[in-house]
Amino acid sequence: MPRTRGGVLWRGLLAAVLVIASVAATTAVAGLLQVKNLVNDLKLGGAIKGVQVTLPQPGQPETLLLIGADHRYGQAGGIGDTDTMLLVRLDDSSKTINMLSVPRDLRVTLPGVGYAKLNAAYADGGPDLLLHTLQTQVFPGLHVNHIIVFSFTGFAKLVDAIGCVYTDVDHRYYNNTAQTDYSSIDIQPGYQKLCGNNGAPDSALAFVRFRHTDSDEVRNARQQDFIRWAKDQYSTSQLVSERGRLLKIFGEYSQSDKSLQSVDGLLDLFNLALDADGLELKTIQFPEAFGPCVAGQAEPCYVFPISQALEQRAYTEFITPTSSVPRVSLKGIATSKPKRRKHGKRRAARTALAAGMIADPSDGKSQASKLVDAGMPVFYPKDIPDDYSYCFSTTQNCIESPNPPSEYDNSYPRAYKIDGPAHRPYAAYVMTLVASSGNETDLALGQYFTVQGTTWQDPPILSKYTEVEHVDGKQLFLYSQGGLISTVAWHTKQGVYWIQNNLQDLIPNAQMVATAASLTRATS
Repeated sequence: MPRTRGGVLWRGLLAAVLVIASVAATTAVAGLLQVKNLVNDLKLGGAIKGVQVTLPQPGQPETLLLIGADHRYGQAGGIGDTDTMLLVRLDDSSKTINMLSVPRDLRVTLPGVGYAKLNAAYADGGPDLLLHTLQTQVFPGLHVNHIIVFSFTGFAKLVDAIGCVYTDVDHRYYNNTAQTDYSSIDIQPGYQKLCGNNGAPDSALAFVRFRHTDSDEVRNARQQDFIRWAKDQYSTSQLVSERGRLLKIFGEYSQSDKSLQSVDGLLDLFNLALDADGLELKTIQFPEAFGPCVAGQAEPCYVFPISQALEQRAYTEFITPTSSVPRVSLKGIATSKPKRRKHGKRRAARTALAAGMIADPSDGKSQASKLVDAGMPVFYPKDIPDDYSYCFSTTQNCIESPNPPSEYDNSYPRAYKIDGPAHRPYAAYVMTLVASSGNETDLALGQYFTVQGTTWQDPPILSKYTEVEHVDGKQLFLYSQGGLISTVAWHTKQGVYWIQNNLQDLIPNAQMVATAASLTRATS
């Protein structure tokens, strides 16, 4: 079953704002007046004209098309580009909110143009042409009930309005526009607070938009994680208390179809959003394959569906309600509940080297030796997945060209301070591992995972664990979505340590647990 995580950045923020609005509307004493005020907020950015949507019957499932763009439709200076085209399915009978992201580079045919990427449909003809292309060339039979376009500037302002977001950055992100055509970015690995900053190199916007050395799929996963971290950091009550300010920002920097800017249309969506609050977010993977991309040729690099049958299967799963959410499976690793022995000592399961793992204590010790100034005890895993290796600043195996090696000094590994609540500093360190050998091909996959520690015992990322397992004498806290483990944490008196899966949660559950269970204290 596909992993159940949030969609790209805009989908999560939009869904969160709608849930806030629904809670506000249904709990307000003057309910109708509250809804009318929300409608007025949504009108601030203007309505999308000319687009044809299908209005559902009250209480029936609804499909939303969410578009993240760098320029509002109809604004002076052109329509702009879209980074995100997301379909969201809200259904009272489903255990999940289903989401399906359509690749921006998908090859389609546009009138008067011929072959083009899907995002060109929005740039050339706005939401109307984009919707028509989706309905005729991608998912025949698709019925969209509402369309919402949200701008990058609006995202940055929303992130700042909620007080920024603690983000688990998986590797060094660096690019200088003087060297490439991509946007500038300058973010070190590790757990840190990122703010909107309207696209500054060290901002949340730069982080979620980054696609210099990886694919749309990896970027989507990065944005999914960002939303999950934001969701864990702020409760619904906190967001509702700020609903007036958030909704005005949302309304000012978004556009929607006319029906959503009416009391009846908004109430219908509110009812579905309210019932969906607390459900897991399920992403159905688009069955994409990358076409040939030859440097120096005029033909752009396209994405194609693997097959029409798989494309239709993905759409069918998207519109089908989920009957149950899978649980975490730890097949391949021994676990047990702790048992009392004489003198009060605990006994837990011992594991042999799990399948797909290798023993690599020497590299772990080498990483730890460079963290003597971390300000806390340093633990490293003795065992790691056999298709990963550590990133080292000294060997320069994780440098992404054409960046200068000096920009990676002290990044792999990295000792730093986390700026905690009330600006209290917490000691922290991060070790980064990359898929396979760390060559340019591997780096382009964007497959990194991290080993981290901090003296901050309760960071927001560890606030909502899924279950607890005892392995090799350690009480491990597991964090999962849809049966796949994203994080495994272990607490000591001196700090908390965790293993963070790669952005797409591709490291198997048993390997995640085995890596965390092998954490060993470095000796100076």
